[in-house]
Amino acid sequence: MRNIFRRLKTKKMRIVQNGNPALRRVSEPVAAIDDDIRQLADKMTYTLMNNDVEGVGLAAPQVGVNKRVIVIHTCGDNKKDKSTLSPGEILLNPMMPITLINPELVSLSPETICSGEGCLSLPGVGGDVTRAARVVLKATLLDGQVVQVECANLLAKCLQHEIDHLDGILFIDRIPKEQLEEAEPALKLMAKEEAKRLK
Repeated sequence: MRNIFRRLKTKKMRIVQNGNPALRRVSEPVAAIDDDIRQLADKMTYTLMNNDVEGVGLAAPQVGVNKRVIVIHTCGDNKKDKSTLSPGEILLNPMMPITLINPELVSLSPETICSGEGCLSLPGVGGDVTRAARVVLKATLLDGQVVQVECANLLAKCLQHEIDHLDGILFIDRIPKEQLEEAEPALKLMAKEEAKRLK
């Protein structure tokens, strides 16, 4: 992986922060997987894997591009007992980090899980988010293959978080009111600094 990035002379992209308009726009579907999309995928993957703060997913709006593209790397410990993995984890883990084009959630389980979340675009901010325990993902891979598979565990949580980004939704839109109020000072400071960068 590193050799590929070195050969491509890939550079890390800047991850935009709260206040950047790209984070609140609904992203456009990708019409064709061309060289521009492949280059975007390479840069996003490099950015995710070489970021100062560890992350498990990155959506194109987080690098200022409103296209329906996400990169995920949730496989964690490959020695994990496969009997506890969802079909999506069994299929996608060996390919990670993986780019998903035009990802969508075909269905969400009625069972939910509430857990803490953070975001590379909202450094230092966290909160509790309730999400579906299992989802059915439909997406296109960079080679044009279309996958539709049930996902659970961290993968399901990450997919919901990143696909929210494509619809202009941030995890702070889903946290309890009191947690949002606690985060407001940090969010306002981020937005102020981001506005300066945009100038």
